[in-house]
Amino acid sequence: MAGPPTLRVGNFSDAAPTDSLPSGWAEIRLGQNEAGTEYNLMRRDSAVVIQAQSTNGSSSLIRHPRVDLAEYPILEWRWRVEDLPARADVATDTTDDAAARLYVTFDYDDLGVIDRIKLALLRRFGYEKAPSRALNYLWATQHASGDVIESPYTDQIMMMPVRSGSAHVGRWMTERRNVRADYREVYGEAPPPVNGIAVMTDTDNTGGTATALYGDIVFRKRERNVSASE
Repeated sequence: MAGPPTLRVGNFSDAAPTDSLPSGWAEIRLGQNEAGTEYNLMRRDSAVVIQAQSTNGSSSLIRHPRVDLAEYPILEWRWRVEDLPARADVATDTTDDAAARLYVTFDYDDLGVIDRIKLALLRRFGYEKAPSRALNYLWATQHASGDVIESPYTDQIMMMPVRSGSAHVGRWMTERRNVRADYREVYGEAPPPVNGIAVMTDTDNTGGTATALYGDIVFRKRERNVSASE
């Protein structure tokens, strides 16, 4: 039996504003800095969204949907960046910060998304990197949309800037990516199922600040024609 036309993996708009994390999501701390990013559900512009506020900190919100990209190749989400971490450059480990990121991880060796991200980042401390793969869509301080940048911590995470710089700061932007096509372009083969989605706003490497808002996140069976800004 065919599935529904969309899979809602981040259904924040149906939640109530709260200081608690959205149902089904968990927070993990990353890096050496003990400070995390503050995440909460709040109402902005008539919808409930996740607000992420980071001051010299780093943590991520994650959950574990399983998505077959052969059926649902299109990832769509809304986000809004209020300010960018100054001096951030995701190509180097000493400045690897971004105002907004959306990670997609893939089902390798039965590792969950928490273990994938943690193990990949252990390369910072000289440990062997995890044999897993992830795509990281981000709103970068620099680097052009369309670039593909290897994570400074592991070659198993490839970063793809969707937005860059301050041109659309303060505006809601709707993004959509064909994850199946992106994976094929980067890794040269068909992707396994998606097993994790994470959002992240981080400023620990530059010691700066950043605020971002994340709206609903959905996978779709096919493209649809809507404006890229709202």
